[in-house]
Amino acid sequence: MVDVLDSAIAAIMRFLETVHPYDSLPQDELARVAGCFGRRNFAQGEEVYGFGAALPGLFLIESGRVEIRDRDGGLVSLLAPRNSFGERGLMRDGLAATGARAAEPCELLLLPGTEFRRLIASFPAFERFFNRGRGAEPRPGDLTTQKVADLMTRDPATCAPDTPAAEAARMMRAARVSSLGVTGADGRLIGILTTRDLTNRLLAEGRDPATPVSAVMTPDPVVLPPTALGSDILHLMLERGIGHLPVTEAGRIVGMVTQTDLTRFQAVSSAVLIRDLARAASVAEMAAVTRRIPQLLVQLVGAGHSHEVVTRLITDIADAVTRRLLVLAEADLGPAPVAWLWLACGSQGRQEQTGVSDQDNCLMIDDAVTEADMGYFRALAKSVSDGLNACGYVYCPGDMMATAARWCQPVRVWRDYFRGWIARPDPEAQMLASVMFDLRPIGGAARLFGDLQQETLAAAAKNSIFVAHMITNSLKHTPPLGLIRGIATIRSGEHRNHVDLKLNGVVPVADLARIYALQGRLGAVNTRARLLAAAEAGVISASGARDLTEAYDLIAQTRLDHQAARVRAGEKPDNFLAPADLSDFERSHLRDAFVVVRTMQSALGHGRGAMS
Repeated sequence: MVDVLDSAIAAIMRFLETVHPYDSLPQDELARVAGCFGRRNFAQGEEVYGFGAALPGLFLIESGRVEIRDRDGGLVSLLAPRNSFGERGLMRDGLAATGARAAEPCELLLLPGTEFRRLIASFPAFERFFNRGRGAEPRPGDLTTQKVADLMTRDPATCAPDTPAAEAARMMRAARVSSLGVTGADGRLIGILTTRDLTNRLLAEGRDPATPVSAVMTPDPVVLPPTALGSDILHLMLERGIGHLPVTEAGRIVGMVTQTDLTRFQAVSSAVLIRDLARAASVAEMAAVTRRIPQLLVQLVGAGHSHEVVTRLITDIADAVTRRLLVLAEADLGPAPVAWLWLACGSQGRQEQTGVSDQDNCLMIDDAVTEADMGYFRALAKSVSDGLNACGYVYCPGDMMATAARWCQPVRVWRDYFRGWIARPDPEAQMLASVMFDLRPIGGAARLFGDLQQETLAAAAKNSIFVAHMITNSLKHTPPLGLIRGIATIRSGEHRNHVDLKLNGVVPVADLARIYALQGRLGAVNTRARLLAAAEAGVISASGARDLTEAYDLIAQTRLDHQAARVRAGEKPDNFLAPADLSDFERSHLRDAFVVVRTMQSALGHGRGAMS
């Protein structure tokens, strides 16, 4: 009986080692926590708990998927293995703020609430992970704390005061707006014309359509600066009974906020997008949802959320897109002949997607598959990959996709791939191994990957030659530092005088974190989680991990701020930042972050890790 119990705890412990933030716990603490978990099984459609129920603790999905629904039954999110739920209720009054139901047969691990709260109080990694977005930090959908600059419509339509009212009405119709800013010869705002003004002061009074706008506009309207908050908009609109607020700088109109803008903002959150994706009946409907991601990025960054929260929420949407496409593909193709698993790699695998993402994925198939069955899986891969492309996740330039025959294979072939790369670490093997170490299951039978991941980590860590080659490969991407450690920019081409914050910013840190995870046989995939876990495991020193994590946070946050700024300006987000656009203070700190990364690379390259 004791052996059975020990075996069960050992199995839970192995699983927790692949889940953040449990992967950051010391081994003795991890073993103790594993012993606190209980296992519960739920049939498809069975309620885990209902809205307002007393929560027994924190749930962690070991297998299967769980639907989280609001009090009206609306789908809030669809959770997969390694996702937790129930913690929000535990942090408030112990009552569930949502309901949970098994979307398919599920095996759930349950951590008692007392133990969960002890972990929150005792380990910073748990407090950061489960408290993100809480407390003083604003929520993604909290309108009141958003800056007006992130809510307004930029470059609003304007007209001169002597414009005939009929012409102004035609201008509104053409621009599909309900107001015009009225500006004088010097460009300063002198009034606002709304459709209500036209109705009440022109049509209702029987005036000539040629009446100048100056006679029917609202002169000297109340305005706000871009730095004001959403609460200021709400207060003014409610107090004054108005539906339009011009935004000005130095007397000149730079934006307009309407009630429609506020409604649109409230409709854009990761939960709403995931709900809409879960209900989408076609790829076209899904693409309409993903087109709202840039605005979500702006809102999340504007609300002051840290980069790991923003990228996690954006990645959750990519996961939801992928899972919905898999469901639609199966509905079209019929049941699969054998079990399969769709996995993401790259930034989606690491849960680090931003406003610029292509697709990187693969398909693992049960070894019982026959050649006759492979046609089904090729069709499945094409359907999902084409759908992802239509939804804005463009085809991978390197063909790292399940549509490539090489990346749509039985598990036995994948096992041979990993063994071959480790045994013969040539340049291609190093590159492929780097990509595949970031694999994360998205949909299907997660069991197909569990043992393979552990086997590969163990075998790779034992092969010193392979690790040495991986280290060499990881040092190919370097921070953009000049000879005197200033910021070096791209010298020619479209992005001249810019730095690539992806290739020369976040990628070098992701490469370092991957090596640390390999050396410590750590199951975490997310870059920041790997750094924290490496420090806990003693792979790198506490000071080295702290410096590198802070450098990574600054670089990644700068990248997100840049992308959000481009979206606000009506441009597509990218990774190319002009250092000249930064203040001296910002540029100095960014340079210091690059120096930290380069120093850590040098230490790793000289075989000293980060312990020096």
